[in-house]
Formats: sequence, structure tokens, C-alpha cells
Amino acid sequence: MESQREKHTFYIKNMVCNRCIMAVESTLRDIGLHPVKTGLGTAVIEEEVTAGIHDAVKKALEPLGFEIIDDKKSRIIEQIKSEIIRLVHYDNGKMKVNISGLLSSRLHKDYSMLSKIFSESTGTTIEKYLIAQKIEKAKELLAYGELSLNEIADRLGYSSAAYLSAQFKTVTGLTPSHFREIGKNRRKPLDKIL
Repeated sequence: MESQREKHTFYIKNMVCNRCIMAVESTLRDIGLHPVKTGLGTAVIEEEVTAGIHDAVKKALEPLGFEIIDDKKSRIIEQIKSEIIRLVHYDNGKMKVNISGLLSSRLHKDYSMLSKIFSESTGTTIEKYLIAQKIEKAKELLAYGELSLNEIADRLGYSSAAYLSAQFKTVTGLTPSHFREIGKNRRKPLDKIL
């Protein structure tokens, strides 16, 4: 039996920032719906989602670059991505967590199943996706120039600045210091990282 929350929830692809959340909420209100809770990748409305409401939301969101996710496997992938984006980009300084435990707890599913679905669907592992997001956050912090490499490494949950530096160079081909010099405009949008 489908839960009450499921009947009222939209799973939405490409919601990766607070502006996305505001845009989705505003769009839902514009078409006469009442959002109750909107987060990265989801929007819960008061109304039960009928075929007509589903189509209206889909039509309203697509021009903004958002997609309604209808199949269960794609929902799980987007939930994993949203949890990792939230952890890396919005939960400042809380990176010292066990990613498998976090995802299992938040998605209420076995990590090995989540890992298998993610890898089969995206062609990469959850761990590599996490690293890609952490490197993108490191680029942002380096571009701002306000934190030392040691502070960035600590914020992103690395055991040392040397480990962050080695991983950064493997992923980007640049050292963090070289990136800091040239990289202010070399960041990717969060929804393009994989």
C-alpha cells in the first residue's frame, strides 16, 4: 500500500540548490497547488497527485530544466545524489560521516542495494560521485580564497591536506594551489557532476 506521503510527493530531477527549491515552490503555487515541504529532489503538496496534477506540474517544471521522476529506480538515484549534494555543499563541516550508514538511514534501504542500483544506472560508484562533489566543493572554497588547504580538507572530511591535494590532482589534473591561481571560472554546475 502506498503511503500517504507518497501520494503527495513529486520526485524532481535537477534540484540541486536553494534557488531550485524556491523555483519549484513558486511554480507549484503559480499553478494553484500548496507545497507543504520542498527539499533537494522532492516536493510534497497538500493535494493528492492525480494524472491531471501530475501533467500540469510536469508541463510547468520542464521549461525550468526540472524533470518529474516517475520510476522507482530513478527516484533512488536522485535521492542518493540529493543526499550527497546536501552533505557536501550544505551541511558545512559535517563530512565526517559514514556515507553507507547515512544513505541507508536516510533512504531506508540496504547500502549494497543502493550501491548496485547507483552503479548500474550511472556508470560510476557512489564513492566516486561523493569524491566528485567534494572536489567541486573544494574548487569553490579555493576560488573564494578565504580558507587554507588544511581548513578545506578538514571541512570536507579529509584526513589531511596532502590527501585532499592528491585526490584533487587526480580528479582535476591540477594541484589545489595551481587551481586557486587559475580556477575561479572552472567549476561545473552541480547537476552536471558525475
